[in-house]
Amino acid sequence: MLELQNISFHADDKDILKDINLKIDDKFVAITGPNGSGKSTLLKIIMGIITPTSGKILFDGQDITDLAVNERANLGMSFAFQQPVRFKGLKVKDLLSIAAGKDVSKDCSYLRSVGLCPRDYLNREINDTLSGGEMKRIEIAMAAARGGKMSLFDEPEAGIDLWSFQSLIEVFENLRNITNGNILIISHQERILEIADKIIYLKDGQVDRYDESAKIMDELNMRRKGGCDCAYGQKGVSCNG
Repeated sequence: MLELQNISFHADDKDILKDINLKIDDKFVAITGPNGSGKSTLLKIIMGIITPTSGKILFDGQDITDLAVNERANLGMSFAFQQPVRFKGLKVKDLLSIAAGKDVSKDCSYLRSVGLCPRDYLNREINDTLSGGEMKRIEIAMAAARGGKMSLFDEPEAGIDLWSFQSLIEVFENLRNITNGNILIISHQERILEIADKIIYLKDGQVDRYDESAKIMDELNMRRKGGCDCAYGQKGVSCNG
């Protein structure tokens, strides 16, 4: 279980996060909210990329507030950025083997789980010949290969085309079913929010709501129908009202 106690973050004379208190133990939890509400900052603080100004982070009962990124990774955390990193000279099978901690160059299950043909991709180099959608799928396959306790995803739908997005939904549904760990994902997309167990709705650096997905979605849709100004164009699932 992940527990955040009184997490705040102050930068550039602004309060980005204000006294965040959360207990996260559901299998699939989504974070959403208006632009600038602190979503990415919160995820990076959980992973240790950013140090909170104040507060404490507990992971499976252990205080990890002062642990470095690699130390958190050793405890079973992984992080996927909005724009996956490309590693010139490395092949897909190399990244999967690094993630798994063993040679998986002949294991086709990870790529198949994200809808990629192993024969076509295992020996592909991680370079610009791979599209954004392909890179997102490979990154998710790495998370599955690692099999960690908690996988963090920062807007995996960002920058991919509509066809890739449709496939991405299926990939996350599959990952949700096969993973033994927990998934924490930032998303603005209704179809991703709908498959979450719970949704954290951030607004102005604070937790506005944290509840079951269906309840939050109902509230967001009611706000949309009420005519409030939506922060996102995708069906208006996250709004400022």
